Amino acid sequence: MADDSAFMRRLLTDALQKHGFDVVATAEDGDQALAACVEHRPQVLTLDLAMPGLDGIGVLRGLRKTDLPISVVVVSAFSPAHGAHAVEALAEGALELVEKPASGASLNDFIADLGAKVRLAATARHVRSHLAAPAAPAKAAPVKVAPARPRRSGNPRVVMIACSTGGPQALTELLPKLPSPLGAGVVIVQHMPPGFTGSLAARLDNASALEVREAKAGDRLESHTALVAPGGHHLRILADRTATLNDDAPIGALRPRADLTIADIAHAFGADVLLVVLTGMGKDGLEGAREVHKLGGRILAEAESSCTVYGMPRAIVEAGLADGVHDLGMLPSAIAKELAA
Repeated sequence: MADDSAFMRRLLTDALQKHGFDVVATAEDGDQALAACVEHRPQVLTLDLAMPGLDGIGVLRGLRKTDLPISVVVVSAFSPAHGAHAVEALAEGALELVEKPASGASLNDFIADLGAKVRLAATARHVRSHLAAPAAPAKAAPVKVAPARPRRSGNPRVVMIACSTGGPQALTELLPKLPSPLGAGVVIVQHMPPGFTGSLAARLDNASALEVREAKAGDRLESHTALVAPGGHHLRILADRTATLNDDAPIGALRPRADLTIADIAHAFGADVLLVVLTGMGKDGLEGAREVHKLGGRILAEAESSCTVYGMPRAIVEAGLADGVHDLGMLPSAIAKELAA
């Protein structure tokens, strides 16, 4: 673990040991953290972002150069005002965020959140750098794809992207490779807490030909725009193809819930939908995908070989709903081919 506070290092050590993890080393700055990672090669590094000398972002970039298979859980102080820093960490390869306990906050909640996210990180694939050269596709068992279906109309397709754990880095790789205009527009649901999706949209916008922005009520889907569902709200698409937001209860602890947005888009656009399901834990997107499939839309899933967590795409593939399964590096060309069909 890396944190410049001796108190936090003690607290993190006790919390992780309580969850059954072995703490092999601690570091009080980024340089010590990188050295400890090279020496001990841990499965997971907990990382503070604000440290003297080499900060947390510097550590993430340094780890990428070592190519060590270490998953990173950022444990730091967050607020919407610092959302850009947190999103930068996720885009640079951090797997999860854990907020340090504020004064008066529940320590038990912090310990439970830390344990759950470190456990997930310990079982996740190493996050691939979006700056690295694409790896050659690994040989894998054949996956089941849906039988070929004829195109039902020549209208532009709307592109719906759903992702969760590992999604910010996947989006950082995918979105800049997509052209503008693109079909009937793009909608993105990335599971994130309130206050961070605006920073994610801004980061993607700076790197992309598409205009990427956080969705707001009344937005219309447009060919040059990608709308990102805001954290803390369900993004709904009305029959007239405009966006609205609601604060209905989370579904499966998720708000936004991708299933809701996908189903809305399927009903608004019928066969003119291309659903792309990227890395993520769980099965959000599966029920929405059933609606897309039933109404004649097309579905692409990220291959296990490039997923940080092969959960959401796996659910699509195992249900026989995927019309194509592609490594992340191949998805831009696969999307272009689908939209040209």
